[in-house]
Amino acid sequence: MNPFCCYEIWNIYGRKYLRIFTGGLIAAIIHTLFSFLVVGYVVAQCEDPDTLVISIIPTEESIQEFNSYKPLINYLSEKTGKKIEVYVPVSYSNMIDAMTQNWVNVAILGPYAYTIASALASEIQVFATVAKRSGYIQEAGPGYRSVLITRKGSRFTSIASLQNGSVDMIDPVSTSGNLVPRAKFTQTIQRPIEAFFGKVIYTGGHDLAALAVYEGEVDAAFVATHRFENVIERGMVQKEYYNYLWFSEVIPQDPICYRDTLCSDLKRKIEETFLTFHTQPASSKFFSKINADRFVKTTSESYDVIRELKKTADLQKAKWQQ
Repeated sequence: MNPFCCYEIWNIYGRKYLRIFTGGLIAAIIHTLFSFLVVGYVVAQCEDPDTLVISIIPTEESIQEFNSYKPLINYLSEKTGKKIEVYVPVSYSNMIDAMTQNWVNVAILGPYAYTIASALASEIQVFATVAKRSGYIQEAGPGYRSVLITRKGSRFTSIASLQNGSVDMIDPVSTSGNLVPRAKFTQTIQRPIEAFFGKVIYTGGHDLAALAVYEGEVDAAFVATHRFENVIERGMVQKEYYNYLWFSEVIPQDPICYRDTLCSDLKRKIEETFLTFHTQPASSKFFSKINADRFVKTTSESYDVIRELKKTADLQKAKWQQ
């Protein structure tokens, strides 16, 4: 059997699944005589699709990045007994829509995107993240930082020199590109982002932002340290091409989520896939490509720091609009 038989890539936007809510029924049936019937009914309503749809954060080379995920996808298929389809989103917002509208079952989201998605749909649950190895500017562990980069040799060698310059902030739903700078970098410049920089653009990917800075298309960019490491590893740029003008505090790594409406046994198998993948021979090359050691368990509470950053950014925006 072809080991990749269950691996498909698609980006057709529009699949929806029926959602059946049983809370009212359960509340109505309170007599213990019917308890087993109620439990059986709830179990029957859990989702057990023949095909699991998985998606990850979009990058410039999403298809190539998914190719590196083949060992993990094959292991997921083996553990769950499911066919696996891959959804390639064009933006962070597409991923949020895909999860909240119930046609992506498993997703590797950005931290900010996760907090938005889980606020819109409480059934979106985080269960794991990745523990990174130390690298060029990335620290070891389940965290990363936002970093402000400029091109080495340019006149942009300090934060002050960037006033009225242009900046790439990746995506409106990017954690390190947009949320963290608006919550934390603004405390350094003591004004809104748009009042400091002359132009704000969103290229949609950390790799695109790093290249835009190197090629002189934009003066600076806020990128994630681990995503920036990936760009270096692919040979697209070198660490020495850049100045590093500002680093944020540590941010929790990308959350791996599933829909809590999946059946319990299926959720258990999905968790086991990620949390035991490092024991598989095929995992070595995969983790090497993403400069990581393994997937580790995490919870929603780990991302409370992101929720607080959003509150901080909103408060500062309201303050400056007065």
